[in-house]
Amino acid sequence: MSQVLQARGVVMTFRNGDEETEVLRGIDVDLSTGELVALVGASGSGKSTLLSILGLLLRPTAGEIEIAGQRVDGMSERARAAFRNQRLGFVFQFHHLLPDFSAMENVAFPAAAPAGGISPEMRKRALSLLDRVGLADRADFPATRLSGGQKQRVAIARALMNKPDLVIADEPTGNLDLRSAGQVLDLMGEVNREDGGTFLICTHDEHVAARCHRRIQLVDGRVQAQESDHRD
Repeated sequence: MSQVLQARGVVMTFRNGDEETEVLRGIDVDLSTGELVALVGASGSGKSTLLSILGLLLRPTAGEIEIAGQRVDGMSERARAAFRNQRLGFVFQFHHLLPDFSAMENVAFPAAAPAGGISPEMRKRALSLLDRVGLADRADFPATRLSGGQKQRVAIARALMNKPDLVIADEPTGNLDLRSAGQVLDLMGEVNREDGGTFLICTHDEHVAARCHRRIQLVDGRVQAQESDHRD
């Protein structure tokens, strides 16, 4: 399998006046195409910081990061923003849908925002993705009329809109009931199996981690273990 992500020697130090706090202490991470990987660790282990760095939302203090064959750690802010939009997908614990937009408009947004509007091709893909996540009949519903589980499925469709090389999910089931959480996990597993989508999922939930191919465990800002789990 080809490599989607390679990170080497990632360090993150936060400064507050003369005080320094080293959150990440030389992280090495590799993700291959088609993997479903859980990022686990106790609160304060550095998971969220690492996820923000790999998602190009935060610059590391040191280290090299390559995504889809491109070095991204030295990119300008403008280039990082364009790369993030075109090559990465994001699913958050709180879906962050635009409340006044319909489900279709929310899904199309990553492609429509840079273009200044929704083209017929964008609409067609957004509707296809909503059908894929079982919400074709909710395409014209505003986000405020969707249930929590439906909103998260719209968020997954939105993350897939630009056919990303990597989807980064931060506690994607953390705000859902058990039934809705199961549906979201089933959907991500289906996309992974059928489309070869690559997912990095940050989670505290053992049930989520157990559904992944392997897990990367952080302890005090270091990778302690990378363990394989059985596949679905």
